[in-house]
Amino acid sequence: MHIKKDYTELEKRVAINFRDDALLERAFIHRSYINENPTAGLRHNERLEFLGDAVLELAVTDFLFAQYPDTPEGELTAYRASLVRTESISDAANKLGFDEFLFLSKGESKDEGKARDYILANTFESFVGALYLDQGYDAAQTFIAAQLFPKMESILADGSWKDAKSWVQEKAQEIMSVTPTYAVMNEVGPDHAKLFTVGILFGDKMVAEGTGHSKQEAQQKAAKAALTKMSWNME
Repeated sequence: MHIKKDYTELEKRVAINFRDDALLERAFIHRSYINENPTAGLRHNERLEFLGDAVLELAVTDFLFAQYPDTPEGELTAYRASLVRTESISDAANKLGFDEFLFLSKGESKDEGKARDYILANTFESFVGALYLDQGYDAAQTFIAAQLFPKMESILADGSWKDAKSWVQEKAQEIMSVTPTYAVMNEVGPDHAKLFTVGILFGDKMVAEGTGHSKQEAQQKAAKAALTKMSWNME
């Protein structure tokens, strides 16, 4: 039996009143919950997550492009990756208490650590997608700005934007005049424990592969493997 949750407290936290309560609820419905409650007539949040991911990337790109007018494209790409990586957006979702409002299967509800962070990050994106549909880009952009943009100062201060993906992109552009791309080679396992294998390509050449529980994690591992293979030190 599906029991609705009261989102009044969450709306106070984010200073947003949704016009469509069903849309807000859907942002928090994980696929696993639907699998356990197939007769509830609900829809999971993955389409909203897909939309929110695109809105999030545009909002962050807009911000970085305006905020750092003299920063080259390669560094801006790395800045953006740091702001929207799983750890960053799951942290924002956790601070807003998104965990309290999730609809998960009994198995998923027991997940902790990286598995829960991944769910929270996806929920953050689905919330952005729901907000975009409910109130438009400006409202979504305002929410993203409040939750993520202040993180940029510490990211620059501690140099955490220079992760493996950033380094391999910087080196590949400098040495080979090519921007690396990533391709999902394989994905196996159930939704709550899926493993992705991602390849990194320089042009048409596959350089290395990495495996992880999210596409982002697999990309990072592929990037690290490429750095090792090319003997490009992170320094």
